[in-house]
Amino acid sequence: MTINLLTTSVFLAQSTGSTSQLRQGFNMALGIMFMFGFIWGVVKIWGGANAIGKGDPDGKAGIIAGIIIAAAASIMGALFAIFGLSGGALTPTF
Repeated sequence: MTINLLTTSVFLAQSTGSTSQLRQGFNMALGIMFMFGFIWGVVKIWGGANAIGKGDPDGKAGIIAGIIIAAAASIMGALFAIFGLSGGALTPTF
């Protein structure tokens, strides 16, 4: 029984992949997430413009929210670069 637990724990402790593969997977997931976020932001901007056209004062908030959502990748990349953390930022890939 003791030997089985020892071999099982040694087997589970082995690494099955490298960190570059994990980083590449996160880059791909981040790229897909930002792609959907950009589309959602453009839709929010369009909806805000339509609301302003109909006289709704809340349309401006929709436009601002859409800009923030659509530009989230650029905003975060700029903040990481400003604070010197560009090595920790992931580059979205598609």
